[in-house]
Amino acid sequence: MNRGGAATRGSWQLALLLVWAIVLGVAAPRLAPAGNPRPSRDAVVKKMQPYDGEHQAGVDTSTLTGKLMAGYQGWFTAAGDGSGLGWQHYSSAGEFRPGKCNIELWPDVSELDGDEKFATPFKHADGSPAPVFSSDVQKTVLRHFRWMREYGIDGVFVQRFSVSTFSPNSLQHCNQVLMSCRRGANENGRCYAVMYDLSGLGPGGIDRTIEDWKLLVDRMRIGHDERDHGYLHHQGHPVVAVWGIGFNDHRRYTLEECGKLIAFLKDDPTYGGNTVMVGVPTGWRTLDRDTEKSDLIDKIVLKADIVSPWTVGRYDSPAGADRHAKHDWQPDVKWCQEHKKEYLPVVFPGFSWHNMRPSSPFNQIPRLKGEFLWRQFVDVKKAGATMVYQAMFDEMDEGTAIFKITNDPPAGESRFVTPEGLPTDQYLWLAGQGARLLRGEIEPSEHVPDRPPAKPSATKSE
Repeated sequence: MNRGGAATRGSWQLALLLVWAIVLGVAAPRLAPAGNPRPSRDAVVKKMQPYDGEHQAGVDTSTLTGKLMAGYQGWFTAAGDGSGLGWQHYSSAGEFRPGKCNIELWPDVSELDGDEKFATPFKHADGSPAPVFSSDVQKTVLRHFRWMREYGIDGVFVQRFSVSTFSPNSLQHCNQVLMSCRRGANENGRCYAVMYDLSGLGPGGIDRTIEDWKLLVDRMRIGHDERDHGYLHHQGHPVVAVWGIGFNDHRRYTLEECGKLIAFLKDDPTYGGNTVMVGVPTGWRTLDRDTEKSDLIDKIVLKADIVSPWTVGRYDSPAGADRHAKHDWQPDVKWCQEHKKEYLPVVFPGFSWHNMRPSSPFNQIPRLKGEFLWRQFVDVKKAGATMVYQAMFDEMDEGTAIFKITNDPPAGESRFVTPEGLPTDQYLWLAGQGARLLRGEIEPSEHVPDRPPAKPSATKSE
Protein backbone atom coordinates (compact mmCIF):
# COMPACT_ATOMS: atom_id res chain seq x y z
CA MET A 1 0.00 0.00 0.00
CA ASN A 2 1.25 3.47 -0.56
CA ARG A 3 2.29 3.87 3.05
CA GLY A 4 5.17 5.57 4.71
CA GLY A 5 8.63 4.13 4.61
CA ALA A 6 8.47 1.82 1.65
CA ALA A 7 11.87 2.72 0.26
CA THR A 8 15.12 1.35 1.62
CA ARG A 9 18.67 2.48 2.40
CA GLY A 10 17.81 5.77 4.07
CA SER A 11 15.30 7.01 1.49
CA TRP A 12 12.15 6.22 3.46
CA GLN A 13 11.50 9.80 4.58
CA LEU A 14 11.47 11.06 1.00
CA ALA A 15 9.25 8.10 0.19
CA LEU A 16 6.73 9.15 2.81
CA LEU A 17 6.59 12.70 1.49
CA LEU A 18 5.96 11.35 -1.99
CA VAL A 19 3.22 9.12 -0.65
CA TRP A 20 1.55 12.14 0.93
CA ALA A 21 1.55 13.90 -2.40
CA ILE A 22 -0.04 10.85 -4.02
CA VAL A 23 -2.71 10.51 -1.35
CA LEU A 24 -3.52 14.20 -1.42
CA GLY A 25 -3.85 14.04 -5.17
CA VAL A 26 -6.36 11.23 -4.81
CA ALA A 27 -8.34 13.11 -2.23
CA ALA A 28 -8.50 16.38 -4.17
CA PRO A 29 -11.93 17.13 -5.67
CA ARG A 30 -12.12 16.12 -9.34
CA LEU A 31 -14.50 17.23 -12.01
CA ALA A 32 -16.76 14.43 -13.13
CA PRO A 33 -16.91 13.77 -16.86
CA ALA A 34 -19.83 15.03 -18.91
CA GLY A 35 -22.96 12.99 -18.32
CA ASN A 36 -21.74 11.90 -14.88
CA PRO A 37 -22.46 14.89 -12.61
CA ARG A 38 -20.66 15.05 -9.33
CA PRO A 39 -22.94 13.93 -6.49
CA SER A 40 -23.73 16.03 -3.47
CA ARG A 41 -22.46 14.87 -0.11
CA ASP A 42 -26.03 14.42 1.10
CA ALA A 43 -26.76 12.13 -1.85
CA VAL A 44 -23.64 10.08 -1.11
CA VAL A 45 -24.51 9.75 2.58
CA LYS A 46 -28.07 8.70 1.75
CA LYS A 47 -26.74 5.62 -0.06
CA MET A 48 -24.96 4.41 3.10
CA GLN A 49 -27.14 1.65 4.52
CA PRO A 50 -26.88 -1.35 6.87
CA TYR A 51 -26.12 -4.74 5.33
CA ASP A 52 -29.09 -6.46 3.72
CA GLY A 53 -27.47 -9.46 2.04
CA GLU A 54 -26.78 -13.10 2.75
CA HIS A 55 -24.06 -14.66 4.90
CA GLN A 56 -22.10 -17.86 4.47
CA ALA A 57 -20.35 -19.48 7.41
CA GLY A 58 -16.57 -19.51 7.24
CA VAL A 59 -13.80 -18.07 9.38
CA ASP A 60 -14.44 -17.22 13.01
CA THR A 61 -15.03 -13.46 12.92
CA SER A 62 -14.97 -13.18 16.72
CA THR A 63 -11.16 -13.16 16.94
CA LEU A 64 -8.05 -11.95 15.16
CA THR A 65 -5.98 -14.73 16.69
CA GLY A 66 -4.75 -17.25 14.15
CA LYS A 67 -5.65 -15.08 11.18
CA LEU A 68 -3.80 -13.75 8.18
CA MET A 69 -5.40 -10.44 7.23
CA ALA A 70 -4.39 -8.60 4.08
CA GLY A 71 -4.56 -4.90 3.47
CA TYR A 72 -7.09 -3.98 0.78
CA GLN A 73 -6.43 -0.65 -0.96
CA GLY A 74 -9.47 -0.61 -3.21
CA TRP A 75 -8.33 2.68 -4.74
CA PHE A 76 -7.89 1.73 -8.39
CA THR A 77 -10.48 3.35 -10.64
CA ALA A 78 -10.79 3.44 -14.41
CA ALA A 79 -12.11 5.83 -17.00
CA GLY A 80 -15.67 4.79 -17.73
CA ASP A 81 -16.30 2.84 -14.52
CA GLY A 82 -18.88 5.34 -13.26
CA SER A 83 -16.83 6.62 -10.35
CA GLY A 84 -15.98 9.92 -12.03
CA LEU A 85 -12.40 9.61 -10.75
CA GLY A 86 -10.68 8.60 -13.97
CA TRP A 87 -7.50 6.50 -13.82
CA GLN A 88 -7.00 6.85 -10.07
CA HIS A 89 -3.73 5.20 -8.97
CA TYR A 90 -3.13 3.89 -12.47
CA SER A 91 -2.02 7.22 -13.92
CA SER A 92 1.19 9.17 -13.43
CA ALA A 93 0.88 12.96 -13.50
CA GLY A 94 -2.60 12.55 -14.94
CA GLU A 95 -1.58 10.21 -17.77
CA PHE A 96 -2.04 6.48 -18.19
CA ARG A 97 -0.18 5.29 -21.26
CA PRO A 98 3.03 3.40 -22.06
CA GLY A 99 5.82 5.22 -20.28
CA LYS A 100 3.39 7.01 -17.96
CA CYS A 101 1.81 4.95 -15.22
CA ASN A 102 1.84 4.41 -11.48
CA ILE A 103 1.50 0.65 -11.24
CA GLU A 104 4.42 -1.75 -10.96
CA LEU A 105 2.50 -4.97 -11.58
CA TRP A 106 -0.07 -5.72 -14.27
CA PRO A 107 -3.18 -7.50 -12.97
CA ASP A 108 -4.16 -10.86 -14.41
CA VAL A 109 -7.66 -10.13 -15.70
CA SER A 110 -8.08 -13.38 -17.62
CA GLU A 111 -10.86 -14.57 -15.28
CA LEU A 112 -12.76 -11.28 -15.32
CA ASP A 113 -15.91 -10.85 -17.38
CA GLY A 114 -16.20 -8.23 -20.08
CA ASP A 115 -18.06 -5.79 -17.82
CA GLU A 116 -15.14 -5.89 -15.36
CA LYS A 117 -12.44 -4.96 -17.88
CA PHE A 118 -11.49 -1.44 -18.92
CA ALA A 119 -9.56 -0.69 -22.07
CA THR A 120 -6.17 1.01 -21.83
CA PRO A 121 -3.62 2.30 -24.39
CA PHE A 122 -1.31 -0.57 -23.37
CA LYS A 123 -0.78 -3.67 -25.50
CA HIS A 124 0.84 -7.03 -24.92
CA ALA A 125 3.87 -8.12 -26.93
CA ASP A 126 1.61 -9.87 -29.46
CA GLY A 127 -0.33 -6.65 -30.04
CA SER A 128 -3.44 -7.70 -28.11
CA PRO A 129 -5.07 -5.12 -25.81
CA ALA A 130 -4.16 -5.03 -22.10
CA PRO A 131 -7.22 -4.09 -20.03
CA VAL A 132 -7.35 -3.49 -16.26
CA PHE A 133 -9.98 -3.67 -13.52
CA SER A 134 -11.61 -1.06 -11.30
CA SER A 135 -12.07 -1.34 -7.55
CA ASP A 136 -15.30 0.62 -7.99
CA VAL A 137 -16.91 -2.40 -9.66
CA GLN A 138 -18.51 -4.55 -6.99
CA LYS A 139 -18.41 -7.66 -9.15
CA THR A 140 -14.60 -7.51 -9.17
CA VAL A 141 -14.31 -6.93 -5.42
CA LEU A 142 -16.58 -9.93 -4.83
CA ARG A 143 -14.31 -11.95 -7.09
CA HIS A 144 -11.33 -10.93 -4.94
CA PHE A 145 -13.11 -12.24 -1.86
CA ARG A 146 -13.81 -15.53 -3.62
CA TRP A 147 -10.09 -15.79 -4.22
CA MET A 148 -9.49 -15.20 -0.51
CA ARG A 149 -11.84 -18.05 0.30
CA GLU A 150 -10.29 -20.37 -2.27
CA TYR A 151 -6.72 -19.79 -1.08
CA GLY A 152 -7.33 -19.60 2.68
CA ILE A 153 -6.83 -15.88 3.31
CA ASP A 154 -8.97 -14.92 6.28
CA GLY A 155 -9.96 -11.40 5.35
CA VAL A 156 -8.87 -7.81 4.89
CA PHE A 157 -8.41 -4.49 6.56
CA VAL A 158 -10.25 -2.14 4.19
CA GLN A 159 -8.11 0.96 3.79
CA ARG A 160 -10.07 4.15 4.36
CA PHE A 161 -7.78 7.13 3.81
CA SER A 162 -9.26 9.90 5.91
CA VAL A 163 -8.48 12.59 3.33
CA SER A 164 -10.44 10.60 0.74
CA THR A 165 -13.65 11.03 2.74
CA PHE A 166 -13.70 14.81 2.35
CA SER A 167 -15.00 15.33 -1.21
CA PRO A 168 -18.29 13.73 -2.34
CA ASN A 169 -16.78 11.84 -5.27
CA SER A 170 -13.99 10.30 -3.21
CA LEU A 171 -16.33 9.56 -0.31
CA GLN A 172 -18.69 7.80 -2.69
CA HIS A 173 -15.85 5.60 -3.94
CA CYS A 174 -14.64 4.85 -0.40
CA ASN A 175 -18.16 3.85 0.57
CA GLN A 176 -18.62 1.75 -2.55
CA VAL A 177 -15.45 -0.23 -1.81
CA LEU A 178 -16.41 -0.68 1.84
CA MET A 179 -19.89 -1.91 0.95
CA SER A 180 -18.46 -4.28 -1.66
CA CYS A 181 -15.99 -5.67 0.88
CA ARG A 182 -18.78 -6.08 3.41
CA ARG A 183 -20.80 -8.11 0.93
CA GLY A 184 -17.75 -10.06 -0.25
CA ALA A 185 -16.80 -11.01 3.30
CA ASN A 186 -20.31 -12.14 4.20
CA GLU A 187 -20.93 -14.12 1.02
CA ASN A 188 -17.57 -15.88 1.19
CA GLY A 189 -17.21 -16.56 4.88
CA ARG A 190 -14.36 -14.05 5.27
CA CYS A 191 -13.95 -11.10 7.63
CA TYR A 192 -13.18 -7.42 7.18
CA ALA A 193 -12.46 -4.38 9.33
CA VAL A 194 -12.04 -0.66 8.74
CA MET A 195 -8.53 0.75 8.78
CA TYR A 196 -8.18 4.53 8.82
CA ASP A 197 -4.99 5.79 7.21
CA LEU A 198 -4.14 9.27 8.47
CA SER A 199 -1.58 10.05 5.74
CA GLY A 200 -2.03 13.50 4.25
CA LEU A 201 -4.22 14.89 7.03
CA GLY A 202 -3.79 18.52 7.98
CA PRO A 203 -5.14 20.54 10.90
CA GLY A 204 -8.63 19.42 11.83
CA GLY A 205 -8.27 16.16 9.95
CA ILE A 206 -8.51 14.01 13.05
CA ASP A 207 -11.83 15.61 13.98
CA ARG A 208 -13.12 14.85 10.48
CA THR A 209 -11.99 11.25 10.91
CA ILE A 210 -14.00 11.05 14.11
CA GLU A 211 -17.04 12.39 12.25
CA ASP A 212 -16.55 9.81 9.51
CA TRP A 213 -16.57 6.96 12.02
CA LYS A 214 -19.79 8.35 13.48
CA LEU A 215 -21.23 8.35 9.98
CA LEU A 216 -20.23 4.71 9.39
CA VAL A 217 -21.84 3.64 12.65
CA ASP A 218 -24.99 5.74 12.25
CA ARG A 219 -25.65 5.01 8.58
CA MET A 220 -24.08 1.57 7.94
CA ARG A 221 -24.07 0.18 11.49
CA ILE A 222 -20.43 -0.83 10.95
CA GLY A 223 -19.39 -3.19 13.72
CA HIS A 224 -22.90 -3.13 15.20
CA ASP A 225 -25.10 -4.65 12.49
CA GLU A 226 -26.75 -7.94 13.48
CA ARG A 227 -26.98 -9.01 9.82
CA ASP A 228 -23.34 -8.22 9.11
CA HIS A 229 -21.58 -11.34 10.37
CA GLY A 230 -18.42 -10.54 8.43
CA TYR A 231 -17.15 -7.64 10.52
CA LEU A 232 -14.09 -8.66 12.54
CA HIS A 233 -14.29 -8.60 16.31
CA HIS A 234 -11.60 -9.30 18.88
CA GLN A 235 -11.80 -9.48 22.65
CA GLY A 236 -15.55 -9.07 22.34
CA HIS A 237 -15.51 -5.79 20.43
CA PRO A 238 -15.39 -4.55 16.81
CA VAL A 239 -11.87 -4.03 15.50
CA VAL A 240 -10.96 -0.58 14.16
CA ALA A 241 -7.44 0.20 12.95
CA VAL A 242 -5.71 3.58 12.84
CA TRP A 243 -2.57 3.73 10.72
CA GLY A 244 0.10 6.42 10.68
CA ILE A 245 0.92 7.17 14.32
CA GLY A 246 4.38 8.34 15.35
CA PHE A 247 6.28 8.59 12.05
CA ASN A 248 8.96 11.30 12.06
CA ASP A 249 8.22 12.48 8.52
CA HIS A 250 6.81 15.94 9.26
CA ARG A 251 3.18 14.90 9.41
CA ARG A 252 0.81 17.79 9.97
CA TYR A 253 -1.32 16.10 12.60
CA THR A 254 0.02 15.61 16.10
CA LEU A 255 0.43 12.71 18.47
CA GLU A 256 -1.93 14.51 20.82
CA GLU A 257 -4.60 14.40 18.11
CA CYS A 258 -3.88 10.71 17.52
CA GLY A 259 -4.37 10.09 21.22
CA LYS A 260 -7.71 11.89 21.04
CA LEU A 261 -8.84 9.62 18.18
CA ILE A 262 -7.82 6.45 20.01
CA ALA A 263 -9.56 7.59 23.19
CA PHE A 264 -12.72 8.35 21.18
CA LEU A 265 -12.74 4.91 19.53
CA LYS A 266 -12.16 3.26 22.91
CA ASP A 267 -14.19 5.34 25.34
CA ASP A 268 -16.95 7.30 23.62
CA PRO A 269 -20.26 6.18 25.16
CA THR A 270 -21.99 5.96 21.76
CA TYR A 271 -19.29 5.26 19.19
CA GLY A 272 -16.54 3.72 21.32
CA GLY A 273 -16.16 0.29 22.82
CA ASN A 274 -13.89 -0.87 20.00
CA THR A 275 -10.78 -3.03 19.97
CA VAL A 276 -8.29 -0.58 18.47
CA MET A 277 -5.26 -1.48 16.40
CA VAL A 278 -2.57 1.16 15.87
CA GLY A 279 -0.24 1.17 12.87
CA VAL A 280 3.08 2.56 14.03
CA PRO A 281 6.66 2.82 12.73
CA THR A 282 9.16 -0.01 13.00
CA GLY A 283 11.00 1.84 15.77
CA TRP A 284 7.92 2.45 17.94
CA ARG A 285 9.41 0.64 20.93
CA THR A 286 12.99 1.97 20.77
CA LEU A 287 12.14 5.40 19.26
CA ASP A 288 14.86 5.02 16.64
CA ARG A 289 14.94 4.96 12.82
CA ASP A 290 11.56 6.07 11.47
CA THR A 291 9.93 7.19 14.71
CA GLU A 292 9.17 10.49 16.37
CA LYS A 293 10.99 10.69 19.68
CA SER A 294 8.11 11.12 22.10
CA ASP A 295 6.80 9.22 25.09
CA LEU A 296 3.30 9.85 23.72
CA ILE A 297 3.81 6.92 21.36
CA ASP A 298 4.15 4.58 24.30
CA LYS A 299 1.03 6.06 25.91
CA ILE A 300 -0.99 5.65 22.72
CA VAL A 301 0.12 2.03 22.30
CA LEU A 302 -0.77 1.32 25.91
CA LYS A 303 -4.21 2.85 25.37
CA ALA A 304 -4.77 0.72 22.27
CA ASP A 305 -5.20 -3.06 22.11
CA ILE A 306 -3.16 -4.18 19.09
CA VAL A 307 0.13 -2.79 17.80
CA SER A 308 1.21 -3.27 14.20
CA PRO A 309 4.61 -1.84 13.15
CA TRP A 310 5.00 -1.09 9.43
CA THR A 311 7.96 -2.98 7.97
CA VAL A 312 7.63 -2.66 4.19
CA GLY A 313 11.10 -1.73 2.92
CA ARG A 314 12.82 -2.08 6.30
CA TYR A 315 14.73 -5.13 5.02
CA ASP A 316 15.29 -6.37 1.51
CA SER A 317 16.38 -10.02 1.61
CA PRO A 318 15.66 -13.25 3.49
CA ALA A 319 18.77 -12.66 5.60
CA GLY A 320 17.55 -9.13 6.30
CA ALA A 321 14.23 -10.54 7.47
CA ASP A 322 16.12 -12.83 9.86
CA ARG A 323 17.98 -9.86 11.31
CA HIS A 324 14.77 -7.88 11.62
CA ALA A 325 13.15 -10.75 13.49
CA LYS A 326 15.92 -10.75 16.10
CA HIS A 327 16.10 -6.96 16.43
CA ASP A 328 12.38 -6.15 16.26
CA TRP A 329 9.81 -8.93 16.03
CA GLN A 330 11.11 -11.03 18.90
CA PRO A 331 11.52 -8.19 21.44
CA ASP A 332 8.29 -6.57 20.20
CA VAL A 333 6.36 -9.77 20.90
CA LYS A 334 7.92 -10.00 24.35
CA TRP A 335 7.00 -6.37 25.15
CA CYS A 336 3.42 -6.93 24.03
CA GLN A 337 3.11 -10.09 26.07
CA GLU A 338 4.39 -8.24 29.15
CA HIS A 339 1.96 -5.36 28.60
CA LYS A 340 -1.01 -7.55 27.62
CA LYS A 341 -1.19 -6.21 24.08
CA GLU A 342 -1.67 -8.10 20.83
CA TYR A 343 1.07 -7.93 18.20
CA LEU A 344 0.28 -7.89 14.47
CA PRO A 345 3.51 -8.05 12.42
CA VAL A 346 3.55 -6.97 8.76
CA VAL A 347 5.01 -9.13 5.98
CA PHE A 348 5.34 -8.26 2.29
CA PRO A 349 6.24 -10.19 -0.90
CA GLY A 350 8.66 -7.69 -2.43
CA PHE A 351 8.75 -4.04 -3.39
CA SER A 352 9.14 -1.83 -6.45
CA TRP A 353 7.85 1.59 -7.50
CA HIS A 354 10.02 2.43 -10.48
CA ASN A 355 7.14 3.49 -12.74
CA MET A 356 5.83 5.87 -10.10
CA ARG A 357 9.31 7.07 -9.17
CA PRO A 358 11.74 6.44 -12.06
CA SER A 359 14.81 7.34 -9.99
CA SER A 360 14.20 4.24 -7.86
CA PRO A 361 15.55 0.87 -9.02
CA PHE A 362 13.21 -1.45 -10.88
CA ASN A 363 12.28 -4.50 -8.80
CA GLN A 364 13.98 -2.87 -5.82
CA ILE A 365 13.24 -5.71 -3.40
CA PRO A 366 12.94 -8.91 -5.47
CA ARG A 367 10.36 -11.52 -4.60
CA LEU A 368 12.79 -14.36 -5.27
CA LYS A 369 9.95 -16.60 -6.40
CA GLY A 370 8.37 -16.43 -2.96
CA GLU A 371 11.50 -17.11 -0.87
CA PHE A 372 11.47 -13.56 0.54
CA LEU A 373 7.86 -13.72 1.74
CA TRP A 374 8.12 -17.28 3.01
CA ARG A 375 11.13 -16.45 5.17
CA GLN A 376 9.11 -13.69 6.83
CA PHE A 377 6.27 -16.12 7.58
CA VAL A 378 8.73 -18.50 9.20
CA ASP A 379 10.40 -15.71 11.18
CA VAL A 380 7.18 -14.22 12.58
CA LYS A 381 5.98 -17.69 13.55
CA LYS A 382 9.24 -18.39 15.39
CA ALA A 383 9.01 -14.97 17.06
CA GLY A 384 5.73 -16.02 18.65
CA ALA A 385 3.25 -14.05 16.53
CA THR A 386 -0.34 -15.30 16.64
CA MET A 387 -1.66 -13.10 13.81
CA VAL A 388 -0.19 -11.59 10.63
CA TYR A 389 -0.89 -8.57 8.43
CA GLN A 390 -0.16 -9.28 4.78
CA ALA A 391 0.87 -6.22 2.79
CA MET A 392 -1.04 -6.06 0.49
CA PHE A 393 -3.84 -7.80 -1.38
CA ASP A 394 -4.09 -5.40 -4.31
CA GLU A 395 -1.30 -2.80 -4.01
CA MET A 396 0.11 -2.41 -7.51
CA ASP A 397 1.73 1.02 -6.99
CA GLU A 398 4.46 -0.36 -4.73
CA GLY A 399 4.52 -3.85 -6.17
CA THR A 400 3.34 -5.56 -2.98
CA ALA A 401 0.12 -7.09 -4.33
CA ILE A 402 -0.47 -10.78 -3.68
CA PHE A 403 -3.49 -11.11 -5.98
CA LYS A 404 -3.21 -12.57 -9.47
CA ILE A 405 -0.62 -10.77 -11.59
CA THR A 406 0.34 -11.63 -15.13
CA ASN A 407 3.53 -13.08 -16.57
CA ASP A 408 2.64 -11.31 -19.82
CA PRO A 409 2.50 -7.59 -18.96
CA PRO A 410 2.28 -4.92 -21.66
CA ALA A 411 5.36 -4.36 -23.76
CA GLY A 412 6.89 -0.93 -24.28
CA GLU A 413 8.37 1.87 -22.23
CA SER A 414 6.91 0.90 -18.84
CA ARG A 415 8.37 -2.08 -16.98
CA PHE A 416 6.40 -4.44 -14.78
CA VAL A 417 7.34 -6.99 -12.12
CA THR A 418 6.01 -10.48 -12.90
CA PRO A 419 5.61 -13.76 -10.98
CA GLU A 420 8.87 -14.86 -12.66
CA GLY A 421 7.16 -17.59 -14.64
CA LEU A 422 5.31 -19.00 -11.65
CA PRO A 423 1.50 -19.28 -11.77
CA THR A 424 -0.29 -15.94 -11.66
CA ASP A 425 -1.92 -16.98 -8.36
CA GLN A 426 1.36 -18.00 -6.70
CA TYR A 427 1.25 -15.36 -3.96
CA LEU A 428 -2.37 -16.01 -3.10
CA TRP A 429 -1.42 -19.64 -2.62
CA LEU A 430 1.70 -18.75 -0.64
CA ALA A 431 -0.23 -16.38 1.63
CA GLY A 432 -2.64 -19.22 2.32
CA GLN A 433 0.30 -21.41 3.27
CA GLY A 434 1.51 -18.65 5.56
CA ALA A 435 -1.87 -18.67 7.30
CA ARG A 436 -1.59 -22.44 7.77
CA LEU A 437 1.92 -22.05 9.18
CA LEU A 438 0.68 -19.38 11.58
CA ARG A 439 -1.97 -21.74 12.93
CA GLY A 440 0.43 -24.66 13.23
CA GLU A 441 -1.22 -26.68 10.48
CA ILE A 442 2.12 -27.10 8.68
CA GLU A 443 5.69 -27.01 9.94
CA PRO A 444 8.22 -24.26 9.17
CA SER A 445 10.51 -25.10 6.27
CA GLU A 446 13.71 -23.51 5.03
CA HIS A 447 12.34 -23.00 1.54
CA VAL A 448 8.95 -22.34 -0.03
CA PRO A 449 6.76 -25.45 0.30
CA ASP A 450 6.21 -27.50 -2.81
CA ARG A 451 2.96 -26.64 -4.48
CA PRO A 452 0.73 -29.54 -5.52
CA PRO A 453 0.03 -29.76 -9.26
CA ALA A 454 -3.05 -27.89 -10.39
CA LYS A 455 -6.13 -30.06 -10.79
CA PRO A 456 -7.38 -30.32 -14.38
CA SER A 457 -10.46 -28.29 -15.13
CA ALA A 458 -13.66 -30.24 -15.42
CA THR A 459 -15.03 -30.45 -18.97
CA LYS A 460 -18.70 -29.70 -19.42
CA SER A 461 -20.63 -32.37 -21.26
CA GLU A 462 -22.38 -31.34 -24.41
